[in-house]
Amino acid sequence: MIDSSHPVLSIKRQCELLGLNRSTYYLEPAGETVENLELMRRIDEIYTKRPFYGSRRLSVVLNAEGYRVNRKRVQRLMRLMGLEAVYPKPRLSQADQEHKKYPYLLRGLAIIAPDQVWAADITYIRMVNGFMYLVAIIDWCSRRVLSWRLSNSLDVRFCIEALEGALQRARPLIFNTDQGVQFTSAEFTEQLIGAGIEISMDGRGRALDNVFIERLWRSLKYEDVYLKEYETVEDLRNGLTKYFAYYNNERPHQGLDYRTPEEAYV
Repeated sequence: MIDSSHPVLSIKRQCELLGLNRSTYYLEPAGETVENLELMRRIDEIYTKRPFYGSRRLSVVLNAEGYRVNRKRVQRLMRLMGLEAVYPKPRLSQADQEHKKYPYLLRGLAIIAPDQVWAADITYIRMVNGFMYLVAIIDWCSRRVLSWRLSNSLDVRFCIEALEGALQRARPLIFNTDQGVQFTSAEFTEQLIGAGIEISMDGRGRALDNVFIERLWRSLKYEDVYLKEYETVEDLRNGLTKYFAYYNNERPHQGLDYRTPEEAYV
């Protein structure tokens, strides 16, 4: 947590200690019209609960709830939010066709140890007057959140910063992501290749190939983001810092025999 009134440590020094790029401290939420922000809030709620809903079904649900919206508008907002349904279909957010794609390496793989497989993903985080994007890296075996960063754009830089932060702790054998442009970019994959890490990528339209991080997003939103209604980026950053500390160190997981991620990661 960064304290702008700390009597000893400057904001710059606090960012350094947290592994945070100082420029990200001063971010403002990305904005949209009031009407679109309300639609995006509702789309996020529906999608988090039912990630198999595509733009057609979301349009039907929204209109049934009293929103006047056509499918084209829902598609645009989903692209802005980085969302797509989890059934096979043409992708709403295409990876750069010039970038190399990698096979999915986790099907049938027994994941038995920490740092065997890491995974990363990006999600939309709503705020009172805008939104942010959150990237997180988790260890598949223990579910431990290893690193995360916020951004008000989908530029690859915040994903690289999260990766660099995680690699300061350890390095996995395999790193799994979706085929989004951030993760297929040369800047990101070269970091993995340079560290001797095998790259795995989800199949198209198969968010459940990265199921554990999808569950993390659902837990985060229902247990924190939807309850807190963050107004500023600083409040959001501080709130996420507290939540991920709770998630790693206090929240038991049934799939881990009711151990915490921190206990399972050791």
